[in-house]
Amino acid sequence: MILVLDASMALAWMFERADAVQRDCADRAVLALTSVAGLVPPLWHVEVANALLVGERRRVITPAQSQQFLSRLDQLPITVDSALPGSRRDAVMGIARQYGLSAYDACYLDLAVRTMATLATFDNKLADAARNAGVALFE
Repeated sequence: MILVLDASMALAWMFERADAVQRDCADRAVLALTSVAGLVPPLWHVEVANALLVGERRRVITPAQSQQFLSRLDQLPITVDSALPGSRRDAVMGIARQYGLSAYDACYLDLAVRTMATLATFDNKLADAARNAGVALFE
């Protein structure tokens, strides 16, 4: 099995979710990475970095905590999709239009569809689009 992780799932490992079911799901997702392949689009690293910077600016976390989290992420078996973003542009835009997603979220759905992977997300709109596209969700 391949698990496409969107940034919301990875960030739940740093910023605890208020919902206990979501906290449990995030814990199970990180544990799943011990036995399944994790896959992300190239923009994932920028999304994670941006969320950490926002957390720092809001004084929710410190720069040291951000660095520790990034170091932990580096230890996980997460691979970046090798398809160049420009080569996926038209497909991503088509998916975004079809499901009313941002181009960012459409990157995750495109990757899950192409690789026949399970998608791990807390984004409700992306999850709905994935269901409609026949993509399995990590729950």
